Amino acid sequence: MAEHPDRADLILRHEPRERVLHWLVAVTFLFAAASGLALFHPALFWLAGALGGGTWSVVLHPFVGLAMALLFYAFARPLWADNRLTPGDRVWLRGLRDVVDGREDRLPEVGKYNAGQKVLYFVLVACLVLLLLSGLVIWRRYFAGYFPGRVVRLGALLHAFAAFVIVLGIVVHVAAALWLKGSVGAMTRGTVTLGWAWKHHRAWFRELVRPTGGR
Repeated sequence: MAEHPDRADLILRHEPRERVLHWLVAVTFLFAAASGLALFHPALFWLAGALGGGTWSVVLHPFVGLAMALLFYAFARPLWADNRLTPGDRVWLRGLRDVVDGREDRLPEVGKYNAGQKVLYFVLVACLVLLLLSGLVIWRRYFAGYFPGRVVRLGALLHAFAAFVIVLGIVVHVAAALWLKGSVGAMTRGTVTLGWAWKHHRAWFRELVRPTGGR
């Protein structure tokens, strides 16, 4: 079990590499979302002022979006195995009310990620793939000229749809992290308490203690 070197009641949940990539993705997402919203509708153009103006928003949005996609790939690829859905995850989703009410003991034991986190993981993967492909199609300076106008218009529509879904998903992600005490600290310090792991991710906790817990 990966214990904290100074505190035996803490265990490592997120490696430094994972945490750094997570926050880099978050920063690039904020810029891409703000610049995208500024370009999407005139009522939101005021967001461009915080990003250096409309010209910089237009120029940097696709490059930052590309950087976000690459960073997310580096972040998400090692997590693929831990996010595979299982029959127990379906039961967990059906019992979401028990999770909200703090009755997680009524549900199947959770591994490193619960079913809600897994669903968000695949939603983000799907949306970022769609954003990347549609973004290339509508990138006027380099690629849009290679596609018929109707394809570019369809790409713009899909880009807006995927952006809406991913923004909604991130809002839910942030709200859930703030609601579940200890989640934000896990992604800043990297550690959680033994009690937190036992309560919220019991199957993962059992996996961690198995090597030193005897057979």
